[in-house]
Amino acid sequence: MKNIEPKNNIGDCFRLLPMQKKALERLGIKTVEDLLFHFPVRYSDISKIYKICDLVEDQLATVYGRIGKIKIRKSFRTKIPMAEAIIEDSTGKLKIIWFHQAYIAKMVHEGSLVGLQGKISGSKTSKAGLYMSNPEIEKTKDLPIDANNTLFTKTSEIFGMPIYPESRGITSRWFYHTIQKIFTSGTLDKITDSIPEDILKKYNLPSLKTALIWIHSPKKESDARVARKRFAFEEIFYIQLSRQQSKKEYNKRASFCIDIDKNKLEQFITRFSFELTESQQQAISIITSDMSKDKPMLRLLEGDVGSGKTAVAATVSFAIISSRKKNAQYENLQVAYMAPTEVLAKQLFESFAQYFAHLPIQIGLVTGTGCKKFPSKIITDSKKTTTSISRAQLLKWVANGETNILIGTHSLIQKIVTFKNLACVIVDEQHRFGTEQRAKLAQKSEVSPHFLSMTATPIPRTLALTIYGDLDLTLLDKMPLGRKPVITEIVLPNAREEIYKKIHKELERGKQVYIICPRIDEPDPDKEQALLVKSVKEEAERLKRNVFQKYTIGILHGKMPPRSITPSIESKESIMRAFANHEIDILVATSMIEVGINIPNATIIVIEGAERFGLAQLHQLRGRVLRSTDQAYCYIFADTKTEKTSARLKALKTAKNGFELAELDLMLRGAGELVGKKQWGISDIGMEAIKNIKMVEAAQTEAKKIIEKDSDLKKYPFLKKQAKKFTIPLHFE
Repeated sequence: MKNIEPKNNIGDCFRLLPMQKKALERLGIKTVEDLLFHFPVRYSDISKIYKICDLVEDQLATVYGRIGKIKIRKSFRTKIPMAEAIIEDSTGKLKIIWFHQAYIAKMVHEGSLVGLQGKISGSKTSKAGLYMSNPEIEKTKDLPIDANNTLFTKTSEIFGMPIYPESRGITSRWFYHTIQKIFTSGTLDKITDSIPEDILKKYNLPSLKTALIWIHSPKKESDARVARKRFAFEEIFYIQLSRQQSKKEYNKRASFCIDIDKNKLEQFITRFSFELTESQQQAISIITSDMSKDKPMLRLLEGDVGSGKTAVAATVSFAIISSRKKNAQYENLQVAYMAPTEVLAKQLFESFAQYFAHLPIQIGLVTGTGCKKFPSKIITDSKKTTTSISRAQLLKWVANGETNILIGTHSLIQKIVTFKNLACVIVDEQHRFGTEQRAKLAQKSEVSPHFLSMTATPIPRTLALTIYGDLDLTLLDKMPLGRKPVITEIVLPNAREEIYKKIHKELERGKQVYIICPRIDEPDPDKEQALLVKSVKEEAERLKRNVFQKYTIGILHGKMPPRSITPSIESKESIMRAFANHEIDILVATSMIEVGINIPNATIIVIEGAERFGLAQLHQLRGRVLRSTDQAYCYIFADTKTEKTSARLKALKTAKNGFELAELDLMLRGAGELVGKKQWGISDIGMEAIKNIKMVEAAQTEAKKIIEKDSDLKKYPFLKKQAKKFTIPLHFE
C-alpha cells in the first residue's frame, strides 16, 4: 500500500472480482483519483439502532439480531438471483433480500448474530410486509446492550456510514474500506490542490486533503457539510473559469458594428398588432445597444412561455437588415434564425412573413423537407405570399446576400449553406441543439456575428450564472396585454369524470386538447418496479373507446420518425401538422410537445402522472395553451402520496411565473434528484452549489479576477488543467 499513485489503475492496486471491475467501469471509475472523487450521496446514522417492531417504510436503519431461514432463489418473473433470510430480535422478525447478491447466502450461517444496515422497503399493510433490501451485513460476537452502541465498530469514529452511488457487484462498504486503505497509503500527499490558497482562506474552505478525508469519513456532520461546500465551490469555480476564458477570447474578435436607425425601428414596432411589454422594449434596447459596439454580442434572452420572444427577435432582425451602412463591406447584412423543430421553423417563417410584409425584405426557410421564400414572385390580391423553391436557388440567394433572413432547423449548419454577411445568429430553444451545432452556425461568417440565444425554459438565476457564465442575461418577465392566466387545477381521482365533462364543452366549442402521458408504451408486467403510469398508446385507445368517441385523437411521441418515408407511416411532422390544421381534436403525447408547437386553438392541457415531471417542465407544458386571448385550462392528475409532492404541485397554482417555479423546484429537489450531470454537465455535488446564490457569485467573481489578470492561466497550471475539463469550444449556449 506504500506506492499507490493517484493516476494508478484501480485494478493494479487492489484485487478486484470480475463483477467489481464491470461495476466500476459502469460508474466511470478507472483510477485511484477517480475513486477518491466518487463522493457519498448521504450518510446513514450508525449510532441509532432500531428495534424491528419500530421500523417504518423508506427508513434507513440499523438492526441487529439472529439470522435464520437463509436461502437462494430466483425472482418469479425476471429470474434475478437473490439471497433471502430472516433476522429476528426480541420484538419481531424482518425479511431480508439481497438482489443480485446470491453469494451472501453462503457467507452467513444460520443462527449467526449479525448487524444489518439498509433501507426498509415494502409496506406493513401489504401481503409481503416490510423487508430490508440489499443491506450491509457484519457478523458480531455480541449484541449491543443499548441503542447508542454501534455494531459497526470499525467505523465508530465517523458520525455516519457513507452511502455511495453503487452499481451491481459493488457496495458502499467496499468503497468505504478501499478509500480508507488509500488514505493510509499516503496517496493524498501526492494530489495537488489547484484552488489558490488565498481563495480557500477567504471563503473558509478546507484544503483538498482535508476535504477528501472529511467527505469520506467525517467525524461529525459539520465536517461532511464543509467538505461538500468546498467541492461544490470548486466545480462551479472551474466552470466559471472556463466560461470567462471563452468570453474574453470571443470578445477579442471583430464584429459588425451596427448603426441602428431608431426612427425606422420605432416605425417597425408600431406596426405590430399588439403593444410591446415594458420588458420587451427593454430587451430590444439592450440588444441593439450591444450590437452597436465593435465586439460580438453574446446574450441569452430568457422569457417565460408566451412572453413574446419572437417579436423581440423580429425587431432585432429588422434593426440589423435596415441599419445604416458605416462601411461598404457591410452591404446587405443577414440574420440566421435556427429553431429546434420543423414545425416551429415554419411557424416562425410565417410570423416573419407577416411582420415584414410591408418591406422589400427577402426571407428564406430551409428544412429537411424543403425550402420556401417570401415574398413569392407571384403576388395575388395585392398580398405577398410564400412559395416553395429549390434548395439550390435559395442557397444561391443566401450566398450572394439577396436573402436577408434565413430561418431553418439544423439544416442551417450544413456546409452547403453559406452567407455573404452574417451579422447575427439567433437560436431558439438553444438547449435542443448540441454545442457543436450552435458553434457551426456562428462560424459561418468571416467576421464574428452577434449571437442571441433564446429560451422559454425557466432556469434558476444561479444555474444561469453558472452554465451561461459567458453570456449576458436578459429576462422577459412580463406577459403581453390581454393574456389570461391559465386556470390550473390539481384533480383528485374521483373528479376525473367531471373534468372530462369540461373538456367535452371546450371540444364542442371547436377547441383542441393536449393530453400528456409520462410513458409511450404500457409497462412490462414481468418487470419488477415497473413505472405504473399512463402511456400514450394505451391512453389514446381508452379515450377513443370510452370517453371521446366523437372526436379525432392522434398520438405523438419520441419514437416516431421525424418525417414520413411513405404516406402510410405517421411521423412527428405529419401529426403536428394535422393538429395545427385542426384535423386532430385531441393530441395524446409525451412531454416532447413542451417546445415547438404553437396552436392558439388548443385551450386545454391534461397532464397525467404529473408527479413524474419537474415544476419547470410542468410550467413549460402548461404554456402550450397560453397562445391566445381565450381562457385556457390545465388539469393536473397526480398520485400525490407525500406532502412534498403536494407542495410542489400546489406551487403551480400560486407561483407568479416560470422563474419563481424554477427556483422553488431547485430548492425542493434533493441532491440525488437534480440529475445535473445528465442535463447540464454539472455533478450532483456541483448542483448543490446552485442552490446558493452567494457561492455562485463568489465563484464567478474569483474566476473573473483571475482571467482578467491571466487569461491563459499561465501562472496557474493546475487550475488550467482543471478548467480545461469544463471547456467547450465557443460555448454558445
